[in-house]
Amino acid sequence: MDFSPLKAALADVVAIPVTPFAEDGGIDIPAHRALLRRLLDGGVRIVTPNGNTGEFYALTPDERRTVVELTVEEAGGRATVLAGVGHDVPTAVAAAEHARDAGAEMVMVHQPVHPYVSQDGWVDYHRAIAEAVPGLGVVPYVRNPLLAGERLAELADSCPNVIGVKYAVPDAARFGAFTRDAGLERFVWVAGLAELYAPSYFATGATGFTSGLVNVAPGVSLAMIEALRAGDYLAAMKVWEQIRRFEDLRADAQSANNVTVVKEALASLGLCRRDVRAPSRVLPEAQRAEVASLVAGWSI
Repeated sequence: MDFSPLKAALADVVAIPVTPFAEDGGIDIPAHRALLRRLLDGGVRIVTPNGNTGEFYALTPDERRTVVELTVEEAGGRATVLAGVGHDVPTAVAAAEHARDAGAEMVMVHQPVHPYVSQDGWVDYHRAIAEAVPGLGVVPYVRNPLLAGERLAELADSCPNVIGVKYAVPDAARFGAFTRDAGLERFVWVAGLAELYAPSYFATGATGFTSGLVNVAPGVSLAMIEALRAGDYLAAMKVWEQIRRFEDLRADAQSANNVTVVKEALASLGLCRRDVRAPSRVLPEAQRAEVASLVAGWSI
């Protein structure tokens, strides 16, 4: 297969849509569709249903399938769908096969959630998923700083559909080394820690970045990637300065409010409810005004 169109799609702002909840606690389908359309109308061209900003681990299997299906329907050829999959191998394989059948073009494989992850086992885990869907692009989500770049190359040797990496280790030097050990030109490198890390990761090999902020202000995220593509780091850092406080709030206390802050911003705009599921929690009243004030200062 020629995976070059999918590689080109990955080199962009990879939006991680939120999953809005209704008053009864279930997925708010109309709000979800409206938020997806807002992303697409705002210029987003690749979306990841069932990413961490979508509260992947708090959704039921049926809900995860629903999120993929409605995302594919709304994307309707306007955007590439990179569906998040994970959990145990059979569950991840079944989710990847469902994503394929629903019309997604790629899957993003969440970091294995297990207290004991060997590097050989990491390769085995991803190989099982990639081999089950050879026609889909596969993008491992790397959060383990001990994983060697050579192991990614080993995985791709047996699974040519492994075409990109979402790298989320907060160490730009480590990222630069990992890309070169795995093969800088062999994969599409996506900065998996969003806008605050994008400039430093672009400087060492990334060509795309993930974003939760894009749910709130698509134009802000797109302005950053346009600047980075042009090599205009001064312009990129102006965007960085604009969003720094918002992203710091998300990252505080080991990202306890990562999704919460995004949903609070959307609620301040009247776009969805602020509800999140445990183990996340809505912001205290005192912090809500700050989020609303930050968002009000952006061009949305």
